[in-house]
Amino acid sequence: MFRRLYTFLLLLLLPVLLTLFAWRLWRRAEYRDRWWQRLGFGFSNVQTGRRPRIWVHAVSVGEVVAATPFIQRLQARYPDWPVVVTTLTPTGGDRVRRNFGDSVTHCYLPLDMPWMVDRLIDGIQPHLAVIMETELWPNLLAACGRRDIPVVVANARISERSLAGYLRLRPLMRELFAHVNCAAAQSVADANRLAQMGLDPARIQVMGNLKFDRDHAASTVSIPDWQAGWGVNRRVWVAGSTHEGEDACLLDALMALRGRWPDLLLVLVPRHPQRFAAVQALLESRGIPYARRSAEEWPSSETPVFLIDTMGELNQLYSAAEFAFIGGSLVPVGGHNALEAVVHGVPVLTGPAVFNFQEIYSALRGVGAAVMVGDTESLAHGAHVWLNDPAAARRAGERGRDWMVANQGALDRLWAVVDPYLASGGGPVAPMSRRLAPMPAGHSVRTQ
Repeated sequence: MFRRLYTFLLLLLLPVLLTLFAWRLWRRAEYRDRWWQRLGFGFSNVQTGRRPRIWVHAVSVGEVVAATPFIQRLQARYPDWPVVVTTLTPTGGDRVRRNFGDSVTHCYLPLDMPWMVDRLIDGIQPHLAVIMETELWPNLLAACGRRDIPVVVANARISERSLAGYLRLRPLMRELFAHVNCAAAQSVADANRLAQMGLDPARIQVMGNLKFDRDHAASTVSIPDWQAGWGVNRRVWVAGSTHEGEDACLLDALMALRGRWPDLLLVLVPRHPQRFAAVQALLESRGIPYARRSAEEWPSSETPVFLIDTMGELNQLYSAAEFAFIGGSLVPVGGHNALEAVVHGVPVLTGPAVFNFQEIYSALRGVGAAVMVGDTESLAHGAHVWLNDPAAARRAGERGRDWMVANQGALDRLWAVVDPYLASGGGPVAPMSRRLAPMPAGHSVRTQ
């Protein structure tokens, strides 16, 4: 009933959505790539043959990063099984191609209209759907339910801020969750929020964060490759995933620090490609010398800023950093995941708005691997402390990496849930909720 109301309201909004879609196609060339898939076309015979097919949905870059260890294990254990990965964003699609090349099939997820998602699923014909984090679309899940396709929500997380909105839609969420076989929650808090939203606690498991299990070695360019470009002895500060309003603060802090450390290099990495030109204009308006990655320029010893106006290199850049700032946190975005830096033993500075990753940042601050700042002055001070004592920065980074290693294991726990479906060749198995192991002591799920 509630899903029908949702579909009716979505249908009323369809002219507006299509207008916005057309505007995006006109303004942003990257959205023209296979644009017809976003309207539910072009999925016929995505995969052929009778072999079991696995479908993984990862909305954007962060979710693709989280899904990568799982997909890699899937390909190693079942090398003959086709894998289809869907994303919503072009940057997510680029990361899929960068990580997997032609070894997986990539598609764009259509609007959540019944006839559009039906075409997608009829084209893929998946034996198992693994949905990363909380990409929960009512008609998409209902289509899986009608076809008896098992659905696992992996790396599930719900922020405290998001919970209030979901609770207002609880009747719809209950209908939606009827088609979810298992939710692998990142933390006890996430599990409790899922239960409050209406998911049967018997179908929830606390499994940890898949990003802890990532293998960074294969995707890391050796540090001398970067150092050869900007100078072996330079002090390097990487500011990753910055948003509007943060770049100016970072540049102010940089200029304050350059008097003491004239060789300091700020590697500035805006979160979204559409902001590259705006950040470049900001640098020019302030008269700050910079080099651009897209122009294949390297910063000279007198150049204080290296603008990374390309995609897909942030993880590599963190490996060459002395310390990092994680964006989306000085403005009310909710922060971004610090683990891409922490995995390299790099300590992080962050603003206070990290509500999307509260547990991770609280833990990192607890072990001394992250410092919270609130303005230009505190940002400059935090950077000053680590520049002044590089050994202390290294120790902070090592503590963060040790904490991350200690929390690995989510991939093994997720695999224990998923593998029975795979081992059966996509055939029927016992209901997921009956096969879940009891939660460890202290990891129970409560409802309200």
